[in-house]
Amino acid sequence: MKLFLQILLIASSVFLIGAVLLHRGRGGGLSSLFGGGTQSSLAGSSVAEKNLDRITLGLGAVWAIAIVGLGLLLKI
Repeated sequence: MKLFLQILLIASSVFLIGAVLLHRGRGGGLSSLFGGGTQSSLAGSSVAEKNLDRITLGLGAVWAIAIVGLGLLLKI
């Protein structure tokens, strides 16, 4: 069980990093200080962006469950 949770944690971490990097920048962050935030999106979110949000939230939940599970197993 411990090995399964470790593999799940590593895989979900890699996929979560990839999912976060696929998101479109919203502006207002550090990039806007250097002129990167001059564009504004008035069209809203597309279907692909909404699906990417759901995938990212799901991967975050899997990651959190793996962390809690490993913590409980290592505590014993």
